[in-house]
Amino acid sequence: MRHSFILNLYINIVLKTLQIKLLPDDNQKEALLNTFGQFNAACNFVSKIAWNQKIFNKVLLQKIVYHDIRDKFGLASQLAIRVIAKVVETYKADKATFHEFREYGSIVYDQRILSFKGMDEVSINTVQGRIRIHITIGKYGEIPFRRMRGQCDLVRKNKLFYLMVAVDVPEEPQIEPKDIMGVDLGRANIAVDSTGKYYSGDKIEKVRNRYSALRADL
Repeated sequence: MRHSFILNLYINIVLKTLQIKLLPDDNQKEALLNTFGQFNAACNFVSKIAWNQKIFNKVLLQKIVYHDIRDKFGLASQLAIRVIAKVVETYKADKATFHEFREYGSIVYDQRILSFKGMDEVSINTVQGRIRIHITIGKYGEIPFRRMRGQCDLVRKNKLFYLMVAVDVPEEPQIEPKDIMGVDLGRANIAVDSTGKYYSGDKIEKVRNRYSALRADL
C-alpha cells in the first residue's frame, strides 16, 4: 500500500475575547448591582409584553415599551435600547417559549454608554449616572483599542465584575510553501520523494525478517 502526503500549514485567527476585571469601591459596586437588577427586571418586563403580544420586531417593540422602561426602571436612553435589543435577540433564536432573564444576566454596552480612559480606568453608565471605575488588564499588557468591536458585555462572576471585550485580531499570513515534497511510502524502498531520490528499506527489511524468524522459533 502506498500513501502520498503533501503538507500545507496555515493559521487563521480572527477574534479574541479579553476579560478585563473591574475594581469598584463599595459605592460603585452598589451602583453596578443596582444596574444589573434594573436592567434584567426591564428585560423581563419587555419579554412578557413581547411574548403576550407576539411582537418580536425591535422597531415595533421599541415604540411600545421604550418610555415605560425609562420611567419604571430608571435606565438611560441607550440602556433602555439595549434592553429591547437583548430581548429581541433571544426571541430571534427561539420564539417557541417565554424567555426569563436572571437578575445578574449580562449587560451589553456600546461606545455611547461605556468608554475606556487609558489602560486603568473605564467610564460606564449606571442607574446612578456615569461613573469611572478602575480596571486591571492582567496578562494582556495593553488593550488594543483600535481593534475593539463596537460592543462589550458586563458580567458578574463569583461576585466580581468583568468586561468581556471582543477584539479583532488580524489573520496570520498563510505560509506559502516554497519547496513542496511529495512522498510515496513503500516496502522495498521505504520512501521515494518527488525529486526522484530513493530511500532504501534494506535495513528495516532485515530487522523485520530477523524478528519474524525469532517469533517462528517461539
